[in-house]
Amino acid sequence: MDEKNSENINKTPEKMSRIAWPKSKYGAILAIILFVVVSLIYYKDKIINLFS
Repeated sequence: MDEKNSENINKTPEKMSRIAWPKSKYGAILAIILFVVVSLIYYKDKIINLFS
């Protein structure tokens, strides 16, 4: 019983194992790009006034 429990600790659940998970570096790059785009949209007026 103990061998079975220790074997299943790090195993991915069955329903999640069928999903193709992206690599974490792509998620980090996507988060940075999304942050920059949203910041540019939100602070567009301040950025334009900075160069005027």
